Amino acid sequence: MDQWYSTEGSPAPLGVTWIGEEEAFNVALYSKYATDVTLLLFSSNEYFEPLHEYRLNPLNNKSGRVWHCRLKTAAISGARYYAYRVAGANEPGAGHRFDDGKILFDPYAGALFRPPHFSREAARIPGSNAGRAPLGAIVADHGFDWTGDRRPVHTSDTVIYEMHVRGFTMRANSGVPTEQRGTYAGLIQKIPYLKELGITAIELLPVFQQDAQEGSYWGYMPLNFFSPHHEYAVAQSSKEVGNEFRGMVKALHAAEIEVILDAVYNHTAEGDEKGPTYSYRGIDNNTYYLLQPDGTHYRNDTGAGNTLNVANRYVRKMIVDSLSFWVTEMHVDGFRFDLASIFTRNEDGSVDLYDPPVIAEIGESPGLGARRLIAEAWDLSSYELGRSFPGLPWLQWNGKFRDDLRAFVKGNPGMVPAAMTRIYGSNDLFPDDIMNAYHAYQSVNFITCHDGFSLYDLVSYNQKHNEANGHHNTDGSDYNQSWNCGWEGDENVPAEVMNLRKRQVKNFCCLLFLSNGTPMFCAGDEFMNTQKGNNNPYNQDNETTWLDWDLLGRNQDVFRFFKHMIAFRKAHPSLGRSRFWRDDVRWYGVGEAPDLSFDSHTLAFCLHGASQNDDDIYVMINAYWQALTFVVQEGKPQEWFRVVDTSLATPADICEQATEQRLESLDYRLGPRSTVVLIRR
Repeated sequence: MDQWYSTEGSPAPLGVTWIGEEEAFNVALYSKYATDVTLLLFSSNEYFEPLHEYRLNPLNNKSGRVWHCRLKTAAISGARYYAYRVAGANEPGAGHRFDDGKILFDPYAGALFRPPHFSREAARIPGSNAGRAPLGAIVADHGFDWTGDRRPVHTSDTVIYEMHVRGFTMRANSGVPTEQRGTYAGLIQKIPYLKELGITAIELLPVFQQDAQEGSYWGYMPLNFFSPHHEYAVAQSSKEVGNEFRGMVKALHAAEIEVILDAVYNHTAEGDEKGPTYSYRGIDNNTYYLLQPDGTHYRNDTGAGNTLNVANRYVRKMIVDSLSFWVTEMHVDGFRFDLASIFTRNEDGSVDLYDPPVIAEIGESPGLGARRLIAEAWDLSSYELGRSFPGLPWLQWNGKFRDDLRAFVKGNPGMVPAAMTRIYGSNDLFPDDIMNAYHAYQSVNFITCHDGFSLYDLVSYNQKHNEANGHHNTDGSDYNQSWNCGWEGDENVPAEVMNLRKRQVKNFCCLLFLSNGTPMFCAGDEFMNTQKGNNNPYNQDNETTWLDWDLLGRNQDVFRFFKHMIAFRKAHPSLGRSRFWRDDVRWYGVGEAPDLSFDSHTLAFCLHGASQNDDDIYVMINAYWQALTFVVQEGKPQEWFRVVDTSLATPADICEQATEQRLESLDYRLGPRSTVVLIRR
């Protein structure tokens, strides 16, 4: 059997695999409907004419639906890149779009190379795109030293920080050396800042290799699922790019910071039927994509032009293999799955909420089930938040937390009961009854993320201002639950309006870190970064989306508040529990009972910490626009110490540990739109 493989190649694993004992590469490609497959090898400086061509003979080089061969290094001397030409029927009505003039990269390529004459347009129109197509890189060994790397694990102290690799350090005022701005290496330079802030996990917007000519800044249009995006690296060669990413992960791990990837497995950058043919469409369109009944058009449940056919076992295998690659080869600690409800799609587009295979296979795969798995449990045509999503142990982005607490802090009527539920841990969505047994930490709580207003813009704009995106301000959500505090935008803002905005930012910060669940916030919110009212800057690779680090200096009071609020949460494991608070919490209002009426804007609660070997925490929230007197309902005044009062100026707004202020009375006058936090040791 081994001798056959050494001459004919093996159908597994897919992709290009180095066989050290044979000094050879095994090459394997899945295509169910192809009639002819040719492997093309290119040198390091010639991308139009291949150095070698190997036309695979199906009698020798095909097993089932996998085409394969074995290449001795001596026979391919000088080869650095590879691709395929794949022939078959060009019958769109039957779902087939083969074009043997197209140069196609391997879906399993561990690194992609974009030649100098790369062209999206050449891939879009019929005919050859030789010399202008992305190529897979042939790498025998990345040679990275993982010695000493250890995976950090966080529980009650988890604080997730969502960031864009490029946007985080791209501005000159980031303090990062010029050549490292906007890169994996540049992110390493900011680790001391991340440590000072206190976050324990970063969630990176997509870092899969993207099509640089597609025009998406966020990165949600992946070309390939097995390689890091070259444009985020200082390094030039494919091997060095991968190792720069590995170096970033290792450095973050050394700082006890987890690395979570925003993973896009629901569509590709090939778009709809008018889009480019880079790989999947030309290799096996019927396998990779969900098609409309006419075969010609694609299902577009993602809003990106196409939808991956995750019901197909080979597509599922590609997803699981990709996840395993990022865990084993890149040492990442978890994944946030973009539009994860696509994972419930059957081949006919219907929804399977009982037992979708891809979710089961991810959970059962060695090394994946124990990682952080976070679902964005919705897409354009389905909303599966909470118990509806079939990944029972997965965490989920809780959009209801965002919407309800935005409305409550804004001052909308009728929001007190909803605010209670969200602060408690959203047990309506994640019930812990005997049948479901969800954990409170499965709710990923957030007020803002990349998609929507920044936190400062949330309190500075009543309407979106997306004109720069080129869609006449029609893109982006109109449902923002934002309030500008009485002055639209950021020009000539009166001092009293700016003070109110800062107070509202601090109120949001308090509620995020006082709620049971896993808190997440967006990079820059801690110093009031602004996108000038753009709530959908998906195509703004400029100073609209690059963090403005000058604001860190101008808004040190807000940064200080975030830093100490994060430290407070981490010091009190009673807040972020595995389970719901249950009998440890008592709900109050300005008096002894919470006011749940439609016109109410107040809420208080006392969280008893004895069961967690923690302090008691008393929280009073006044979302009303006038000052109100709350009466603390438990204990004596001298037992309670004030930690937070968002109505006060810095540094009195939040006290550092051991500097908290003892109460003199159980009557506490809360300023308008303010939050107070007390502790009892």
